[in-house]
Amino acid sequence: MDPYKILGVEKSATDDEIKKAYRKLALKYHPDRAGGKQNEEKFKEISKAYEILGDKQKRAQFDQFGSAGEGFPGGGQGFGGFDFSNFQNVNFDFGGGFGDIFDTFFGGGAQRAKKRQGPVRGNDIEIVLRLTFDEAVFGVTKEVEVTRHEACEHCEGMGNEPGSKMVTCETCKGTGQHVRIQRTPLGAIQTASTCEVCEGSGRIPEKKCRVCKGEGRVVKTQNIKIKIPAGIHDKAAIRLSGKGEAGLKGGSAGDLFAHISVSPSQEFEREGDDIKTEQRIHLLQAVLGDEVSVNTIHGEVKLKIPAGTESGTVFKLKGYGVPKINASTKGDHWIKIDVDTPKKINRRERELYEELAKESGLKINPQNRGIFG
Repeated sequence: MDPYKILGVEKSATDDEIKKAYRKLALKYHPDRAGGKQNEEKFKEISKAYEILGDKQKRAQFDQFGSAGEGFPGGGQGFGGFDFSNFQNVNFDFGGGFGDIFDTFFGGGAQRAKKRQGPVRGNDIEIVLRLTFDEAVFGVTKEVEVTRHEACEHCEGMGNEPGSKMVTCETCKGTGQHVRIQRTPLGAIQTASTCEVCEGSGRIPEKKCRVCKGEGRVVKTQNIKIKIPAGIHDKAAIRLSGKGEAGLKGGSAGDLFAHISVSPSQEFEREGDDIKTEQRIHLLQAVLGDEVSVNTIHGEVKLKIPAGTESGTVFKLKGYGVPKINASTKGDHWIKIDVDTPKKINRRERELYEELAKESGLKINPQNRGIFG
């Protein structure tokens, strides 16, 4: 079984691309839709493919060793041309280190094989939530549409028809594993693989739930409201506990992670919880001083410009910045002054500037660039 081909994705596919492909196929082939037994088998195949590619460790194991019978490291070289083709559907668990590899091949593998008997936690879901600049600053409640596995209400997520019970799996006799001993030129090799009928639990429904067909979960699309706190930053993440995929066999649900993407403002520059802007003033305002109106995220504010202010001077409006998360305070608003030198003046203005130059004792040789009216 090649999970990449089943989900229709490349080996270079990202986790998000794999999830999208799985959800699309799960909705198309869900047993509740038309298709009957054929859909049910296809849905199981899709679910098993995602179980491999949706788990980083399992995906890495598959990428390294390939599909059944395709390449153990070295392709059998170093083992005297030993044929590994009989190791189909063997579930290798190398989590315990290199020593476990030899335990798996030369004894002890069955004892070490994992059994999934208890409840299994559901997978997490990740989404990207796009906000405007103002929404991030002042907070907002967003409603998003999420397609996910939810616990079947009919069987309460257990997979068996209400009134029926769970019985021992006849295929694996309740062990949750297939154990096989094979004699080879290297001696007896013992392997263990997860039982495909009970998926390692050792127990199966006496009668499968008629709604979820024994899965314990159904695919649903639901609108979820997410409260965005005022002052949230770009690239932040919000975690909604229990809003991810439903678990298996009564296991707890995963979480929903909303990754925040904030659009920039054309007027304000945000740096942390502070706001930065530039304020252009006339040359005379800089020389004589003035009181100007400044636009902040909280409205218009009067700013006093002292006489003799130079271009590049920065003023601070304390508490006029972004609300701080989990606090009652705000950042500050920083204003950089840009003194605007007139590019064009009329004749009377020119006379006044010349008089001012004389009063200042400046010997100026005016340059006419055709800018005077």
